Amino acid sequence: MLNLIAGEIVEVLSAAEILNTLTADGTLEALPFMPEMLQFGGMRIRVHRRADKTCDTIEKTGARRMKHTVHLEGLRCNGEAHGGCQAGCLLFWKEEWLRRPQGSGPPTKSLPAAAVTGSPPDRLMALTRATMPGSPGKERFVCQATELFKATSPLAWWDVRQHIRDLRSGNVQPSEFVRGILVRSAMNTLAKIQHLPGTYRVLRLVRSLGRGLWQVPHIQGCVQAGPTPNATLNLKPGDRVRVKSPEQIARTLDRNNKNRGLWFDVEMLKYCGREFTVLRRVARMINEKTGEMMTLPNDCMVLDEVTCCAHFAERRLFCPRGMYPYWREVWLERVEPI
Repeated sequence: MLNLIAGEIVEVLSAAEILNTLTADGTLEALPFMPEMLQFGGMRIRVHRRADKTCDTIEKTGARRMKHTVHLEGLRCNGEAHGGCQAGCLLFWKEEWLRRPQGSGPPTKSLPAAAVTGSPPDRLMALTRATMPGSPGKERFVCQATELFKATSPLAWWDVRQHIRDLRSGNVQPSEFVRGILVRSAMNTLAKIQHLPGTYRVLRLVRSLGRGLWQVPHIQGCVQAGPTPNATLNLKPGDRVRVKSPEQIARTLDRNNKNRGLWFDVEMLKYCGREFTVLRRVARMINEKTGEMMTLPNDCMVLDEVTCCAHFAERRLFCPRGMYPYWREVWLERVEPI
């Protein structure tokens, strides 16, 4: 094993070398190597984070343990071999698919011409599809996200070894770690006492004291009954937007912090009041539990360079998966060009 750490430069093996590491089902340690990854063969790229753990978006158990795997800087799935899925997942790379480059040199700025020519091997393309259980005529997609539960093992939230790995690998800086642990502990305490009589003033005091230092992230939807508000901005890729304030967004959420079924997570609060570029609208994505392609009925955006950092996530603290949060247009406002 390479025992890579965040920030190291690695070289992706050639397609032939990687294919030789795979079992008959196109996996290594139950993790699929996907056709979308072939284009990066021969590329030099920086390690973004070690993927020693990841969040469980299939069974919702919290975090899961993974071994010998990393995420590479900016390398995301484009969905071309998976029905045009637009989730844009950060790819998982087994260390066996990488090498430390010989000699010094910067990361590759563009892909080698040889890396993007030709079609993916038929073997890999065939493995991206399966039959839906109980529905012989229905197509099911197979990708890293749908197989992630099989490629990982249970990881208890209280297992302190995960945080030692976070620090040693460079995934998390000491200041981030201390702040995350303190804030998450405060959030757990507040959640337990917030329904007790006489605690309202205490909660306000704690939140005000944290302002500017380690403010406890909190949002509570205001819509008591009926449909949640909607807005149509007709946003397109490249448009500049500003994320509304927490108070404005709270007025669009129900008591479960959802707007038309889409959850607003506390991890998204850090982006409130800031400006970003629309990366794309998301209209179709794979259901990670069933493998079925879903068509989204309502507006859904992803913003460039806006990802989940898992700084406050319960039971999945410091997950390095870097998933895109999804945004309703009603949570955003246009920024007109000057």
